[in-house]
Amino acid sequence: MSCTYTYPQWINKQKTTAEKSFWFINSDINPVDLKTESEYKGRVHYPDNKNHCEVRISDLRQSDSAQYHFSFIINQPGGRYTGSPGVTLTVTDLQVHVTRSSSCGNSNCVQVELRCHSSCRLPDNYKYTWFKNRQKIQSETSSSYSTSFSSEDTVSCAVKLGSEMFSSPPVFAPTVPSVSFSPSGEIIEGRSVTLTCTSDANPPVTKYTWYKRGKNRLQSRGQQFVLSFINSSDSGSYSCVAENSLGLKMSEYVYIDVKYKTFIQYSLPMNIIKVMLVGLLPIALIFLTVWKRKKKTQNLNTGLNPPENMVLQSDPDYVNVSALKSVTAAKREDSQEQESVM
Repeated sequence: MSCTYTYPQWINKQKTTAEKSFWFINSDINPVDLKTESEYKGRVHYPDNKNHCEVRISDLRQSDSAQYHFSFIINQPGGRYTGSPGVTLTVTDLQVHVTRSSSCGNSNCVQVELRCHSSCRLPDNYKYTWFKNRQKIQSETSSSYSTSFSSEDTVSCAVKLGSEMFSSPPVFAPTVPSVSFSPSGEIIEGRSVTLTCTSDANPPVTKYTWYKRGKNRLQSRGQQFVLSFINSSDSGSYSCVAENSLGLKMSEYVYIDVKYKTFIQYSLPMNIIKVMLVGLLPIALIFLTVWKRKKKTQNLNTGLNPPENMVLQSDPDYVNVSALKSVTAAKREDSQEQESVM
């Protein structure tokens, strides 16, 4: 892509130089040089021509389709200038369009009409090349091709421009689907589970269907199957079928085990209690041992120094000692009275 540019009339061209010039895509807000974009790195080249803003992009891809702008920055007031409206680039590819006509008599085969199409205009008498399972079909040179198609086949077309051959992506029936579900891990009653079916195909998969093993009827349609407020009766094996105009494939069964709600309600608290008991038991034993030792020490101290007015009626020796003290005291009083009389 190329363009030319001149400086605005009010700028002194003798003192003006372009400090930087570059191409960017889609937006002029904070533009980024195309050469520094990761998806263009190594594929963009700016020829060094004065006042000639050319860009060359090699190895074109369909993702390169975009609107391209040129911008330059000068050393004068005004700063940066950008070309408008830019250049719109559309990168296309040959495509094989599929029309299904009939079946071949079994579920693994269909009769199809294939057409090689390009958005680029080609001569009416242009010759096409067709490939089936990567083998060239010598007899087919028109833009259309009718064939029987099995679920394992691939077909593509190609055109030759100059010395280069350009091929279309192959068309094929769905690959064996894979099934995933979320959330992963243990599934408890009352929760919601989403099953997702994934399969590669060209043309893309147009229909997904879900089945449960042991149930002949269809469970759901769509790439995702949501089981809301799941319960134990939903436990079982599920599979999906992916289908496009060239055939269909069925996934392997995926088993879902739904746990009873009471299982988690009671098992979790009991596990917590067990852990607490195991952790607290040694501490309780230590406190009990210390308490017993302290109690024993207090009892010993109390037995050695009993209060004077404390009567241990259950101790015969203590009672005798008390009685003896009483007799002795009485004798002393009698003796004192006699001395007083004398």
